Amino acid sequence: MSPLYQELLIVIVKIAVIFGALQAVFSLMTYIERRVLAFMQFRLGPNRTGPWGLFQPVADGIKLFFKEELMPAGANRWAFIAAPILSIATAFTAIAVIPYGPPFHMPALGFLPTWLQGREISLQIADLDVGLLFIFAITALGVYGIVMAGWAANNKYTLLGGLRSSAQMFSYELSLGLSWVGIIMLAGSFKVADIVNHQAGPFWHWNMFPQFFAFIIYVIAGTAEVSRTPFDLPEGETELVAGFHTEYSSMKFALMQMAEYVNMITVAVLVANLFLGGWHSGTPWLPPSIVWFVAKVAFMLFFFIWLRGTLPRFRYDQLMHFGWKFLIPVATVNVLATAAVVTILNR
Repeated sequence: MSPLYQELLIVIVKIAVIFGALQAVFSLMTYIERRVLAFMQFRLGPNRTGPWGLFQPVADGIKLFFKEELMPAGANRWAFIAAPILSIATAFTAIAVIPYGPPFHMPALGFLPTWLQGREISLQIADLDVGLLFIFAITALGVYGIVMAGWAANNKYTLLGGLRSSAQMFSYELSLGLSWVGIIMLAGSFKVADIVNHQAGPFWHWNMFPQFFAFIIYVIAGTAEVSRTPFDLPEGETELVAGFHTEYSSMKFALMQMAEYVNMITVAVLVANLFLGGWHSGTPWLPPSIVWFVAKVAFMLFFFIWLRGTLPRFRYDQLMHFGWKFLIPVATVNVLATAAVVTILNR
C-alpha cells in the first residue's frame, strides 16, 4: 500500500472513531445532565427505561427518529432543512484539529499490517499549524445555522432567538478570541499540541495560573458561545417558547441538540488543552496519559451542568452589558499585560 493510501486509511479510521465517540458522549450527556440536575433539585430524573434509566437515551433516539417531520407552511424549505445540517457540520469540523492525548506507537501485533506496526499515531484528525485560528473560524460559522433556523421558520419567536444568538456571538466572540492571545504568546505557537506541551511539568505550569483572568474569561465566553445557562437567551423557554428551534421536530431537532452538546464538548476539550495542561498529569511521577485529559474534560462538562442547575438566566441588557463593558476590557488588559511580561522576559 502506498504511503498516501496508508495516511488516508488512518485518517478515515480516526474520523470514524472520533465521530462515534462524540455520538456516544452526546447520548450519555443527555442522560447524565438530567440525572445530575435532578439530584441537585431533589428530583428523580429518568429512572424507568432500563436499570437506573440508562436506556433513556436509546428511547429518546428511537422516539425522535420515528416522530413526524413538521415544517411551517410559510417556512423557507431549503433554509429550514439546511440550518441543522450547517450547525452539526460546523460542530464536528471544529473538533477535528483538537488532540485528545499524547501520540502513541502501534504495538507489533501479528494481525496488524507491517506498515502499521510501530507507527506513531497522533490522537487527532488533522494537526494544523494554525489550529486555534481554524477552530475560531469554524466556530464563528456555527452561529449561521442558528440564525438561519430562526429566519427560515417564519415565526416571530424563532426569529428573535436567531437575532439574540447573533448578537450574543458578536458580544462574546471578541472576549473568547482575546482570551487565547495570552497563551499563544506564552507558547509561541497556534498549534494546540504545542500549547499543551508548553504546560508540561508541575501543575503550576498550566496556563490556568499565569493566565488566570484569561481562563475565567474563556470559561464565561465559551458558556455564552454555546448558549448554555445562564446565557441561553437564544432559546429562552420562558420568553420564546424554545427560541430558534421552536418549529423543529424529529431528527432535525435532534441534530440541533447534538450540535449544542458537541459544541459544549469542544469548549470543555479546549479548556482542558489550553488551560489545564491537556494530557499532562501536573506531577513529575505520573506520566502523560489520555486518562488525565478525559478527567479534565469530564470535570468541565460537570461544571456546565452545575451552572445550569444553579444560576438563573441573564436579562438581555445584562448579557450585553457584561460582555461589552466588563469582559472585553478585562481581556484587553490581560493581553497587554501578557505582551509586556513576555517582551521583558525575552530581552
